[in-house]
Amino acid sequence: MGKLSVVSLVFTGVVIVVSSVLVFLPYRSKDRILALFDRGLSFFEDWTLFISVLVALIALFFNVVLRYGFNYTLAWSEELVREVIVYTTFIGCCAAVKKRSMIKIDASVQLLPILKKPLLYFSNLVILIFSILLMTYGWEIAAMQARTFQKTVIMQIPLVYLYAILPLTGMLMFIRTLQIVSQDLGFGGREANAT
Repeated sequence: MGKLSVVSLVFTGVVIVVSSVLVFLPYRSKDRILALFDRGLSFFEDWTLFISVLVALIALFFNVVLRYGFNYTLAWSEELVREVIVYTTFIGCCAAVKKRSMIKIDASVQLLPILKKPLLYFSNLVILIFSILLMTYGWEIAAMQARTFQKTVIMQIPLVYLYAILPLTGMLMFIRTLQIVSQDLGFGGREANAT
């Protein structure tokens, strides 16, 4: 059994144990734990986006100053900025799901307001399916990169680190969509409904 198979089995086991524990907790404790979990995810998303964009801006700023001031170019800064753009796009998708700001076409809802709830649930179902596909195929792509030991051209970053964003994003989108569905169905607590 490969190293990645063991990691996926351990992760699945942890998720099952945590889910089982949450089922048997009293409602108030469960509400507090889920609110704490939400704050932790929000902290991770916000600070990851902030730090990665800040690093990219600093690298890009120094590259522009060196290019126009000293006629010298940092080759690695362009690669870094490209990787940060990809990373922030995926993490930004998770934040957009949480804030319910995914791109939507709402002409049908405006014409027939009775379709609002069914289309909302359909939209959430599509996001859940997409996140499952992102986790599944993203894991396979990351595993393939781990087996082939490929690296980026200039910075020599192993590509498995870059492709690991795919299953991570899928997992975060799945969790965020479940939070939204539970809020829409009235299962979210006071803290969840306040956001």
